[in-house]
Amino acid sequence: MQELYEKIERAESVEALEAVRVEIFGKKGILAAEFAKMKSVPPEEKKAFAQGLNELKTKLQHTFDEKMATLKRKALEEKMQSEALDVALYDTIAHKGALHPVMETMDRIIDYFVSLNFAIEEGPLVEDDFHNFEALNLPKYHPARDMQDTFYFGDGRLLRTHTSPVQIHTMLRQKPPIRMIAPGAVFRRDYDLTHTPMFHQVEALVVDEEGKVSFAHLKSVLTDFLHYMFGDVAVRFRPSFFPFTEPSAEVDISCIFCEGEGCRVCSHTGWLEVLGCGLVDPNVFHAVGYENVSGYAFGLGVERFAMLLHRIPDLRSLFEGDIRLLEQFA
Repeated sequence: MQELYEKIERAESVEALEAVRVEIFGKKGILAAEFAKMKSVPPEEKKAFAQGLNELKTKLQHTFDEKMATLKRKALEEKMQSEALDVALYDTIAHKGALHPVMETMDRIIDYFVSLNFAIEEGPLVEDDFHNFEALNLPKYHPARDMQDTFYFGDGRLLRTHTSPVQIHTMLRQKPPIRMIAPGAVFRRDYDLTHTPMFHQVEALVVDEEGKVSFAHLKSVLTDFLHYMFGDVAVRFRPSFFPFTEPSAEVDISCIFCEGEGCRVCSHTGWLEVLGCGLVDPNVFHAVGYENVSGYAFGLGVERFAMLLHRIPDLRSLFEGDIRLLEQFA
């Protein structure tokens, strides 16, 4: 049977070896024909005959397996060589990239507050009702919940609708004084020229002993921040309502497009709304077990700031990946 070993060794490709396998090990192959001769072997010789054939089959299988492994390695090496890339061909100078305008705006905002010694805090994107609503003075019956179209999971959890839950996590984890910002992605069921289902916020929280934090501190920080972001603009605070702050205010800047004269962008009012703020409601402090403290909080939409800074009319264009828009920020 030496010629069987030679058949295996002479195979020069996986395909050729497969043909040898069928010839030797197939149902109608050489070994099958040898085992068929058992019928004519005298009973006293059958055991030795069968043992000899099984040993031959085992040795042939071992030789075949080794040869197949060798041929597969060879085929892989040849394939890799044929598909290899000559990196020297790609010697063109790569153009310098740039941050996405939303991330660039986010970094600019973070840099300002880090310079004022605000800590950066993060939290989970999937929240429970307590952290996202209840602890922020939004009980289940509260009508302000209708202001936030929420993505719920079947188990009652939800995609956070703002980064305010990070403030709750932080207050539950540590005691005052607290000076923090919470940048990150948030989610709401909304999609139009100025809203997307996923967007980014930066919210801030300052807490200290009662009497050490006032609305005057809040106004000073935000006025300086808005001058840092938009230059020499007028800033005004309008009374408003947010469940988690009292008193609350919305903050406007003079329109950067018409410089306060009135245009289509500012609806001819001369003002652009940019963020909301206020002193932290006592119910929020009660929910986290704080006593005898005061604080302020504010929040802003990063996409809103990016649109204003870069004169982008449609919020959705920030997420469509249109190279004609993005290459302008290189």
